[in-house]
Amino acid sequence: MEQVKDGQVGIDQAMEKLRHLPFEDLGFARVDHHRQLRVGFPEVIFCPGKTTEQIIHIFEVLAAKGNNVLATRAKPEVFEALVQSGRAPQARYEELARAIVLEQKGLPQSKSVLPIVTAGTADMPVALEAKVTAEIMGQRTELICDVGVAGLHRLFGYLPRLQQANVVIVVAGMEGALASVMGGLVSCPVIAVPTSVGYGTNFQGLSALLTMLNSCASGVSVVNIDNGFSAAVSATLINKKIDNRPEAEIRNPKPEIRNKHE
Repeated sequence: MEQVKDGQVGIDQAMEKLRHLPFEDLGFARVDHHRQLRVGFPEVIFCPGKTTEQIIHIFEVLAAKGNNVLATRAKPEVFEALVQSGRAPQARYEELARAIVLEQKGLPQSKSVLPIVTAGTADMPVALEAKVTAEIMGQRTELICDVGVAGLHRLFGYLPRLQQANVVIVVAGMEGALASVMGGLVSCPVIAVPTSVGYGTNFQGLSALLTMLNSCASGVSVVNIDNGFSAAVSATLINKKIDNRPEAEIRNPKPEIRNKHE
């Protein structure tokens, strides 16, 4: 609209752009271009179940709008095909996170750091998916690895930084107990991510999921098994809300409303 006002874009060209704003019908997918306006970040490509050609086509359509693009759970051969197609030459592949990332638009970085904590090294792929997701949404992150309950003393050195956070992501497999421990140590929301790491009775992450859902610590919320992506999105929304509060409101919060009988 500003380009039309300034005479940089003609009416017909503007109408063509507006035609695809709600969504763009590719036949096999309807790409939601309005998501950027509604939630502050474009649609993300979940790769499993899609053909390589479908992923590349959706990636190209999203990239054409000039926004950042993220494709999760992508296999290396999908990235290689994307590079060979020449449609996203600046894209990079985050191998451990299994993500394809295209950064075209610089975003203001968050004031607060988002800690992502893993119980073990084997939980890192899920944690890195969360890290890549949060960072492409403008978050500054810190990855703290291998501080699970089997050697809890490893966590204590990080407590001062964790206690300054607005929200913490905890990624854990096996019995998933680290989320409850963290919930009792920090005064912010904890987003727990159960992973499918563990032996047979871990049931591909079900035991960690149930432990986290049954946490005795308040303030612990749980996403699905191995879902680092959703944890990062939720944590980013929390962090952005707090970061965007006026400084005066943070320094001088509204007085607590007390019971009139006290």
